[in-house]
Amino acid sequence: MSSAAAAAPARLAATGVPLLAVRGLERAGLVCAELQVAAGECVAVTGPSGSGKTLLLRAIADLDPNQGEVRLSGQVRERYPAPAWRRQVMLVPAEPGWWAVQVLAHFRTPPDTAMLGRLGFRDEVLDWAIDRLSTGERQRLALARALAESPQVLLLDEPTSALDEDSKRAVEGLLNEHLAGGGGILMTTHEQAQIARLAAREVQVAAGRVTACAAVAGE
Repeated sequence: MSSAAAAAPARLAATGVPLLAVRGLERAGLVCAELQVAAGECVAVTGPSGSGKTLLLRAIADLDPNQGEVRLSGQVRERYPAPAWRRQVMLVPAEPGWWAVQVLAHFRTPPDTAMLGRLGFRDEVLDWAIDRLSTGERQRLALARALAESPQVLLLDEPTSALDEDSKRAVEGLLNEHLAGGGGILMTTHEQAQIARLAAREVQVAAGRVTACAAVAGE
């Protein structure tokens, strides 16, 4: 996130306005009465497979029909054109979409060379064909694609499920920098150790309802 983009979340933190605020969100298979993510905060979303965690992220990103109030930095979602909203509140799905032959064609904004290096790639990865990539490589490049857009909030669906331990720590390092810059993260994961390393709070989803919210004890 650029310094200019980080300034607004920093001001919000001082006033107590949440970076992301959800109230009365409903869609087929999901009800979320209230959910907030503060500037600089990671909130983990946990629950059994099929409970509605992914549906929650997709509804917040406005990718599926839904109703309710979603605000970014105090501004209602309806004030944003849909593409602008999804660049500021960006979903990185568990299985990212790849629609062109070459990696670079999927980047609206080319990624920083240093970022690629931290994720274990040389610059020439941008010239690779998609079918050359492993599942883990696609997962890391999807995160790089998202971060290159400097979103305020990342909606991450199992962001390290296909990664080895070293790659997980590299990804977590970038996520911590996003948080330090005033961004927010709402992340589904089944890894309790990862929750302890990244998240300040944990919300649970059960049978399509967002329920308990509790502070996370760090490692």
